[in-house]
Amino acid sequence: MKLKFSIALIIIVNNLIYSQYVESKIYSKEITLYKSKKYIFSEILKNKNEPTQFEIIPLAAASSGELTTLLYRSENEKKEGLVIAFYGDYWNDTGVLFQGYGFKNFEKEQAILFLNKIEISIEENKKFLNSNSDNNNISFRFDDIDVLIWTNNGTFEIRLFWKNFDSTWEKTAYERSKRRFERKIK
Repeated sequence: MKLKFSIALIIIVNNLIYSQYVESKIYSKEITLYKSKKYIFSEILKNKNEPTQFEIIPLAAASSGELTTLLYRSENEKKEGLVIAFYGDYWNDTGVLFQGYGFKNFEKEQAILFLNKIEISIEENKKFLNSNSDNNNISFRFDDIDVLIWTNNGTFEIRLFWKNFDSTWEKTAYERSKRRFERKIK
């Protein structure tokens, strides 16, 4: 009887942990758009007593769900830039899995420099990266983000390390973010 109870308890606990884990992996541009609004109006635009007009445009989300990019713009505040939303799963002290997130802001000119640095670094090191794609990597620091780039099956992968986040930004999501950002900035 105790054995059956123990097995049932283990199955229930495993299912609860797994379902919490699956739920925490459900990230999207819509969730990022919702959560980023407060960050943008309070941290970037410094919320004022008078109404401030601004727009937020989701650019692309990495397939891993760990990273989403957004463009923000406020013409009356004369501010425009790129926000990178980072997501990750963490265990708290009681063993419960929870979702952590954070936002990194790049003002327009800094965003352009960041996106171009990634592209130029890949282009300048393409031969090295492709010569032994399983082992060759390049890395650099931009502001407070560490960037690691390597190739995987002939396409490059990017990992961004920022604060406690370690997020993969695959080629498609990076290129889509860059292209849409450049097309939509003024």
